[in-house]
Amino acid sequence: MTFDAVVGQSALTTTLKNAVKSGKLAHAFLFCGPRGVGKTTCARIFAKAINCMNPTADGEACNECESCKSFNEQRSFNIFELDAASNNSVEDIRKLMEQTQIPPQVGKYKVFIIDEVHMLSAQAFNAFLKTLEEPPSFDIFILATTEKHKILPTIISRCQIYDFDRMGVPDIINHLKMVAAKEGISYEEEALHVIAEKADGGMRDALSIFDQCASFCQNNLTYDKVRENLNVLDIDNYFRIIDLSLENKVSDIMVLLNQVIAEGFDGGRLINGLAAHVRNVLMARDEQTLPLIESSERIRERYRDQAKRCPVTFLYDALKIMNRCDINYRASSNKRLLVELTLIEVAQITQEEDVPGAGRRPARRIKSLFQKIMVNAQNQPARQVAASETGMRSDRTAAHHTPTTAPAATATTTPTTAAAQASAADTAAPHSAQPGTPKPAALKLGSITNTFGNLRNKTQKNYVKEEEVTVATTENAPFTQEDLEREWYAMCTRMPQSMVGLSSRMKNISPTITSFPHIELVIDSQFLLNELEPIRGRIRATMAKALHNKDIQFTLRLAKAEETKKILSKRELFENLRKENPAIEKLRELLDLELS
Repeated sequence: MTFDAVVGQSALTTTLKNAVKSGKLAHAFLFCGPRGVGKTTCARIFAKAINCMNPTADGEACNECESCKSFNEQRSFNIFELDAASNNSVEDIRKLMEQTQIPPQVGKYKVFIIDEVHMLSAQAFNAFLKTLEEPPSFDIFILATTEKHKILPTIISRCQIYDFDRMGVPDIINHLKMVAAKEGISYEEEALHVIAEKADGGMRDALSIFDQCASFCQNNLTYDKVRENLNVLDIDNYFRIIDLSLENKVSDIMVLLNQVIAEGFDGGRLINGLAAHVRNVLMARDEQTLPLIESSERIRERYRDQAKRCPVTFLYDALKIMNRCDINYRASSNKRLLVELTLIEVAQITQEEDVPGAGRRPARRIKSLFQKIMVNAQNQPARQVAASETGMRSDRTAAHHTPTTAPAATATTTPTTAAAQASAADTAAPHSAQPGTPKPAALKLGSITNTFGNLRNKTQKNYVKEEEVTVATTENAPFTQEDLEREWYAMCTRMPQSMVGLSSRMKNISPTITSFPHIELVIDSQFLLNELEPIRGRIRATMAKALHNKDIQFTLRLAKAEETKKILSKRELFENLRKENPAIEKLRELLDLELS
């Protein structure tokens, strides 16, 4: 009946009362917010107040004048209400607009309250917009909606907007206490807290639930009866799960989970409730954040006691694990297993690493083990390359001062070092050096190496003769022509960017097994043959490693005239394909295709 009776919207009601006192009223108001927070109620109180002949000093209606009495008795001709959910056509709006042209008989204004205004059709909005743009001086429109984003921007821009907030749990509890006192209903504060949380910020829902619980409990609201009536999970279960998790008692948690599911509660609700519980425990660790917990004083004390026993890292990790479960819950095909795994992870957060069965600990050991292997693999090739470059520099110095030169020295490698080199060579880019390890020497093309992998991002040199390259494998496995062609194409694809032209020409070469394991490469031009001859050793080393056969040998020869094939363009290939397959030509004609 009055603004003071509206719960939880003090800022808005104060603004509306000040507008009534000053007499400075807009011609259109938009009340928006969630359901059950007092939008329509405030609209009716405001409509009565602006038409009151004797308003009070604080802007309230007097409830004694003829205008107030007619409104309270629902016989006022100055206030019209329209439910736009069921009257959303153009005709309904036109009938309402006809009333806007008639001045009020009693009072100052004609007030039109349109509830759920977002349900109006587009045509109805357009019909209403004309009147809203140029309303008569005695007309005031109050629009109420739960979905402001569905209203036309041209409508919104012509209204004063009032955003209603959700009711806080304390506000709902205080109002329910007042209702219970008037109705003579006894209650426990924890029971009212359950009702307030179930209402989710809506006072109308809170009053409906309160009335339902009062009938079930026969005017004696207790926590257990309200929880049973509303099918709410007991908060004691959350406290028990956290206590058992701190003690790493996975079996007891599984038994408790089975009891909860047997009572008809969903595993997803348990996880969501437990996450909210852990959040409250985290808030209870600090006195500054303690007011953020919306619960009774007795429950707050329980949160504070449990917070003293829970490490902060445990609470953070538990929240992360349960949030991940909430994200994956809907998509999971075995929801109970997902909930069980989540609770197991929470129970093992504080478990020591050396305890058998500790969750996620073996993965950390594997990770550190791989890091050690990578560091060793990086150090060994770095030392070998440095030694190779030192030997080659000494050879070049001796050759400069001595007329007769000795053959270039070839570095010998152990099987372990060769394997490490091969692994490092096949990576797309060299690993960055670990802190504390010696920086590897710069790798040059003239140094001894294994495969094409470590040529990437380097500068290519001109070769005058074939390099001597060590094969990084000791295997002697058989392979087929198909295996050979596949690995040949893969090798050409992995060649460094500086050799992209050569690699594209090598893809047109088809290696052939002449007598296993001897392979012949038939080259169609002398120029390409001269380019491949210096890197034959690298080709052999790469293919030997890929095919797991150390005895592979390559023979390069220039193709004879009859062996040379013309390289066809894409159009020539398509023409040949079309001649051999008439169905392709028919398909091209049906789809009216052209080769681009």
